[in-house]
Amino acid sequence: MLNIELIQSDTENVRASLLRRGGSVPLDELLKLNDKRKLIQQEVDTLRSERKKVSHQIGLGTRPSKELLSDMKAMGQKVKSLEIEYKSIQQDIRTILLNVPNIPRADVPDGKDESSNQIVRTIEGAVKSVSNFLPYLEIAKALGIIDLRASAKISGSRFYVLNGKGAKLQRSLISWMLDMHIEEHGYEELYLPYLVNTETVTGSGHLPKFSETMYHDQEDDLWLIPTAEVPITSMFRDEILDPDQIPAQFVAHTPCFRREKAASGSQTRGIKRVHQFDKVEMYKFVSPDNSDEELSKLVDNAEEIARQLGLTYRVIELCAGDLGFSAVKTFDLEVWSPGSEDWLEVSSCSNCDDFQSRRANIRYRPKSGAKPIYPHSLNGSGLAIPRILIAILENYQQSDGSVLIPEVLRKYTGFDKIES
Repeated sequence: MLNIELIQSDTENVRASLLRRGGSVPLDELLKLNDKRKLIQQEVDTLRSERKKVSHQIGLGTRPSKELLSDMKAMGQKVKSLEIEYKSIQQDIRTILLNVPNIPRADVPDGKDESSNQIVRTIEGAVKSVSNFLPYLEIAKALGIIDLRASAKISGSRFYVLNGKGAKLQRSLISWMLDMHIEEHGYEELYLPYLVNTETVTGSGHLPKFSETMYHDQEDDLWLIPTAEVPITSMFRDEILDPDQIPAQFVAHTPCFRREKAASGSQTRGIKRVHQFDKVEMYKFVSPDNSDEELSKLVDNAEEIARQLGLTYRVIELCAGDLGFSAVKTFDLEVWSPGSEDWLEVSSCSNCDDFQSRRANIRYRPKSGAKPIYPHSLNGSGLAIPRILIAILENYQQSDGSVLIPEVLRKYTGFDKIES
């Protein structure tokens, strides 16, 4: 969440920055509540000080009058009443702050939606395939590796079953991506819970805003994770980390569960936009001094996966109106699928500054004995599996209907081709 002291001291700049995202934020109401909170705190401190003085005098042997004792009792009751009001206002302030998005960086492009996003670079891939590309569903049907009929029977629409070499290809992709990030990029692997509590989902910024897009078990108050970013954020919730614990960078493979309800169309058929999919996620806790540099490294780590696969891809900087709730700056990675004639988003790499660490109350000491500060957090897919599967099927299809396996994956798959 945002620092309320920043909002108090630089209100108009904060307001202007948030307006770049679109929509309105009740900053005036927030500041009124904060002023009221401060006045109550001052009154409580004054009353406590007066009671302390009287108690000290009584302790020295001064005999209190009935009137003084009555006043002391009234002050005690007043303090209790003010403390209740203070807690209520604190909760109102927190409720508002939890719904206020992060402030875009000044150099983030203006714009209301994805139409204003800017292409940073496009990299041509090394894959040379057939000239008449088929869309992936036709390829998969001929090869018998994706079964949408079975998944519809099992779960309904927007799920998928992978068969045989299709399933092995997905598993190989996950293993290879993890190994790349661990061995080449220096990430520490995590195995994470897929069900998390409300505090965890709040800490990452997914609650309360995105409650309708997630699956929730009300009886146990547990949420299916929409991304590994959610549980990783809360690994150090309510902790103060030692200097040697920052920077930290983690990688994890998890399934991701999302209820998002897109209208029927090409994006909801097949495996492009589904309720359950697998993803390898990168996450960093870093010093505020170098989080922008770390974001560049994060983007390059995601790009390296696309480069190694030989895919054509592009990097896009999101405009202010298209930023995620917790992000101050985001770069998306999209790969080209020639059969679908579509750019597919496979990664979104974001710097969240101290927004998530404030929500989750994560601090660290820059050096021994120093005052704790909030680290910056960054996250990015490395990469999302279904759309990478699509890109491989479409880019590596051959004229005889088979699909070659990218060379970097062959030691994981144990085969170099999928054919009927």
